[in-house]
Amino acid sequence: LVVGAGFLARRPWWGGALVVWFVPLVLDLATRLLQPLENSRARGFVERARQRLEQVHPTVVAITGSYGKTSTKNHLLDLLSGDGAVVATPKSFNNRAGLSRAINENLVAGTRGFIAEMGTYGPGEIAALSSWCVPDVAVITAIGPVHLERMGSLEVIEGAKFEITAHARVVIINADDPRLASWPERLHVRVVRAGTGENADVRVREVSEEWVLDVPGHEAQRAPRVLGVNVTNVACAVAAALEMGARVEEMSARLRRLRPVDNRSVVARAASGVMVVDDTFNANPASARAALDLLSTLAVPGRRRVVTPGLIELGRDQYRENMAFARLVRESGAELICVGRTNAPALCAGYGEGVRRVDTRESAVEAVRAELGEGDAVLYLNDLPDHYP
Repeated sequence: LVVGAGFLARRPWWGGALVVWFVPLVLDLATRLLQPLENSRARGFVERARQRLEQVHPTVVAITGSYGKTSTKNHLLDLLSGDGAVVATPKSFNNRAGLSRAINENLVAGTRGFIAEMGTYGPGEIAALSSWCVPDVAVITAIGPVHLERMGSLEVIEGAKFEITAHARVVIINADDPRLASWPERLHVRVVRAGTGENADVRVREVSEEWVLDVPGHEAQRAPRVLGVNVTNVACAVAAALEMGARVEEMSARLRRLRPVDNRSVVARAASGVMVVDDTFNANPASARAALDLLSTLAVPGRRRVVTPGLIELGRDQYRENMAFARLVRESGAELICVGRTNAPALCAGYGEGVRRVDTRESAVEAVRAELGEGDAVLYLNDLPDHYP
């Protein structure tokens, strides 16, 4: 097949056109032919991981959500870091291959806790993951329009996330998310509400420069707030840590271990003096608004600028969400640089006159370096893969 493609490419003008048509078919056919082999190998890795879990028998905390799951996982690991013998899936390893690899490579005798991030592109995937990596504690961070283009509706997304509760003895939900409000009535296990409001069983509030943890029956715990860290994710992580044996009275010290998660609203000062908010991993409406709020609250006297290609995988809502976000940027008083063409019409329509367009992120970075300095701030929001124009 490859030889045939090379032959066509050497023909006159029509050869190149046929290659464009021919190569995707070849790749699709090759994928289909190799799929049985890949599935067989994957089943072997999964079976090894299942056996390892049975042998080591750690407490399994499984975390899912449309967003916030990686941050919550990292915060939970930080909270438990002084205890030792707790393993988590690295980075965003949250599918069958990543989960089984993390178990096979890192779970050893004496491991008392395993934190498993579980992601999904459709119904049935989390059910399959939790059938062999069975959660003792399930954490749901949020339901939102992430992968809406693949899933079709928020109801389908919610149903796919609900699968994580099937075998758990405790379910922790984000009490700040209205879509999760009905879950306790649907569940027949103990439910812990974690969030910032008065209805939370584990409540973390931002009071000035502090986090204040409130758990009924215990004295409030206080710790310095970490800039850029989402307080609701912290509440979910604290609730999970308590289920794993941590004591409320220790939380003041444990909360001081929390660190920002790479590329998720991390604030740093560049050599030029510009305050940089790095939110290049995130691409959903809620995290985008939170990052913009963070930019707006930075104590800088000068200009504020947002650099973004916009939000993706939002299906029919994509244009509306990008236009709404650009309008918020305008209302905040920040400048906007639109990167690429994918969401340019929506971002320009929402922001109005004054939006600047560039073809690449590199061009935007060059403009920031040339035009901003001490006393200014920039938010880099989302960093699209190369196949987006």
